Amino acid sequence: TTLLTQIEAVLNSRPLSPLSTDPNDVNPLTPAHFLIGRSLVAIADHNLVEAPNNRLNHYQQLQAMVQHFWKRWQKEYLHGLQMRNKWRKPTTPIKVGDLVTIVDDNLPTCTWKMGRVIQLHPGKDNEVR
Repeated sequence: TTLLTQIEAVLNSRPLSPLSTDPNDVNPLTPAHFLIGRSLVAIADHNLVEAPNNRLNHYQQLQAMVQHFWKRWQKEYLHGLQMRNKWRKPTTPIKVGDLVTIVDDNLPTCTWKMGRVIQLHPGKDNEVR
């Protein structure tokens, strides 16, 4: 159940919307706010994904599975969000003031920073990417 609990924490740390309308406030509202009244934080662990299973104790094997889930979640879920409507139908373009997640592969997912769009740089075709 430890593995499922940690995966549940991953999913409950996903940003839903800004906590306030203040553009300087980049703290997002997450499902965890409804469950425990605050956001979840993760403790950075050693990278165990690449370690051979025969060298890991039971706890480390669980941690390796959680880290593997994080990597798959990053690649599949986040990539799916980006690709879902791309080129198929018009989407709402990003605009100044939008809350965004700043992906950092060197940090655990629920410790990624949040930011606000303060300026846009459209391409030659006037599309923002």
